[in-house]
Amino acid sequence: MAEKKAIYDESQIKHLDALEHIRLRSGMYIGRLGNGSNQNDGIYILLKEAIDNSVDEFIMGYGKKIEVSIENNRVKVRDYGRGIPLGKVVACVSEINTGAKYNDDVFQFSVGMNGVGTKAVNALSAEFIVRSVREGKFCEARFIRGKLQEELNGEAAKGEKTGTYFEFVPDTEIFGKYAFNMEFVEKRIWNYAYLNSGLELICNGQSYKSENGLLDLLTAEMDGEKLYDVGFYSGDKLKFAFTHTINGDTNSNTESYFSYVNGQYTADGGTHLAAFKEGFLKGINAFFNKSYHSEDVRYGLNAALLVKVKDPVFESQTKNKLGNTDIRSWIVAETQAALDEWLHKNPDAAKIMQDKINANESFRTDLNSLRKKKLEATRKTQLKIDKLKDCRYHLGDGEKGADSMIFITEGDSATGSMVGSRDVSYQAIFSLRGKPENMFGKKQQDIYKNDELCNLMMALGIEKDDSVKDADSSYIDNLRYNKIIIATDADNDGFHIRNLVLTFFLTYYKELVTTGHVFILETPLFRVRNKKKTVYCYSEDERDKSLKKLGAGVEVTRFKGLGEISPNEFSQFIHEDMHLTPIEIQVMKNIPTLLEFYMGKNTPERREFIVNNLSDDIDA
Repeated sequence: MAEKKAIYDESQIKHLDALEHIRLRSGMYIGRLGNGSNQNDGIYILLKEAIDNSVDEFIMGYGKKIEVSIENNRVKVRDYGRGIPLGKVVACVSEINTGAKYNDDVFQFSVGMNGVGTKAVNALSAEFIVRSVREGKFCEARFIRGKLQEELNGEAAKGEKTGTYFEFVPDTEIFGKYAFNMEFVEKRIWNYAYLNSGLELICNGQSYKSENGLLDLLTAEMDGEKLYDVGFYSGDKLKFAFTHTINGDTNSNTESYFSYVNGQYTADGGTHLAAFKEGFLKGINAFFNKSYHSEDVRYGLNAALLVKVKDPVFESQTKNKLGNTDIRSWIVAETQAALDEWLHKNPDAAKIMQDKINANESFRTDLNSLRKKKLEATRKTQLKIDKLKDCRYHLGDGEKGADSMIFITEGDSATGSMVGSRDVSYQAIFSLRGKPENMFGKKQQDIYKNDELCNLMMALGIEKDDSVKDADSSYIDNLRYNKIIIATDADNDGFHIRNLVLTFFLTYYKELVTTGHVFILETPLFRVRNKKKTVYCYSEDERDKSLKKLGAGVEVTRFKGLGEISPNEFSQFIHEDMHLTPIEIQVMKNIPTLLEFYMGKNTPERREFIVNNLSDDIDA
């Protein structure tokens, strides 16, 4: 019997109001949903949008304090700015394209979503309350899942100060079970403080305030690793701070940047960061009357950058990358002039910086000599990269390569399961022979003495062409895959291999991690099935729930290795329903300490930690 096809006529056309559309297509407005375990999960975006409106008031010169409270997943934000005009309170939080962010006389450098942010918070909250106080009067409105329940107007309480109050509870119908990680919240609050000198934020009773802005931010991140005192410049539309790390020339070829536009963190940089790098290089070369290579100037460079842009153009609603091209020339010129002035005023630091650049140049020259010999030898012995099963499209192939990924697996057994189930268009596989070498504390030249890691580096495409002197050029520009996925067994050996691969990245290619390209593949630990149904479980809790749900006659299989999962089964875990855990860094200064403890030679301390924290059911 032929399948009955749906009729496509006028009756199939649906109209959604703005808030319904936000609930149905939440990803367009807040990116990912998540459960709060990732700092980019949607509940933190809702918090950000509520605070952004208050920060906008401070930027325009109104209100120097913002109070934030998070308790039992209920968020409260109170500012002491001008308050939303009372006659437009409901419209400003429920009608798309309504707000003062479109009026340059009122908001010139807005952080908020051009009037969309509070609407998204409203639509995606089980309960949402807004209250505005102006000139002794108030307007308060309460919503349930974006629908207005009541609106109150009247005289404000005696002594109640002007400003705006938001209260909301993210909706479990949208986000599922979630919880706020207060470490993530604290980092966001600190960023607001660093980017807005003089603003005090109080979160759950604790005060956050920075008098020196970006200088404080970079000092906190570096924590003693700086080669010279942090340089700082503060202009009307451009602010930046910078220094070099002590060991950047021997342990890493990466630089680290914290870039912001109107207070918005741009994780993927953009035109403002590219212009800053260009201006920095020009400033160095002009001051020292040299033609230094961009990499030599930037090896070990750490910088924080804030740019105020009147009409920012971001590549997506989540604002990770700035696209404005008209800002390049003035940022380049102002960065160059500011750096030149700082170098003249700080001759001792300038001498240290030049010594650093010269050391970087020598280091790069030696490294390139070794690199060329290794690559020439490799090309003579093989036409393709050993242990790489490549895919058809890569990151540089436009939209077709946007989904490209490479799985780093342990051994041929795990690789075999993946080969039969992957999509060859965009999924590549690199198979490790076993446990790779621990690269902690070793120099970058040592990569070229290790065939396996050298092959991995070439597979990823992070061999930078040294002939290119583009100020914004970086090894990450040649990355061949959007996602680098470490896929190991869920046992002690598998966890050890994860750590060894991550140590390799964090030692030499930290930017791969900081820009969000590295992930861990989570595969099911258990298969629970009866004659009618099969359920794959990622934890013991899920296994126990499935056992109860399926009832009698249930078979449970424990997967210890990826090779135990058949290709037919594996296809379910590396496509639409793939479970990925992103590798994230909360504070840059913690990386050396963590690597030293877990991968260094402190055997007694590590042994004591393992003994004291050993799980009873750990795999032998």
